[in-house]
Amino acid sequence: MAKKRTEKSEINRLSRIFKALPPNQFAVAQGLIVQAARLRIRLDQLWEDIQENGETELFSQSANTEPYQRERPAARLFTATDKNYQSVIKQLVEMAPPSQSKSKLAELMKDG
Repeated sequence: MAKKRTEKSEINRLSRIFKALPPNQFAVAQGLIVQAARLRIRLDQLWEDIQENGETELFSQSANTEPYQRERPAARLFTATDKNYQSVIKQLVEMAPPSQSKSKLAELMKDG
């Protein structure tokens, strides 16, 4: 069984990836790292929910109306959270010197 990712473990993983940044940049990156870790954990939770319950659900405004398929709120939240996560990761990768950006991106792609 895969080890459950925690906010702390994700902060540590991202900190290791970006530890080679100059100290002043690494200090700035810390806020982005914490935010990225929170988003990643939230994405994992939402993904589990979507896997268990699906992306759509039957919904009705009242007992008198015919139910219809609608996107579940968890699916909508997953999409929005994923966009935010990608934006934060992009900011982090852009902080790395161009020669290191590709290697940083490769490290991020590993399912740590």
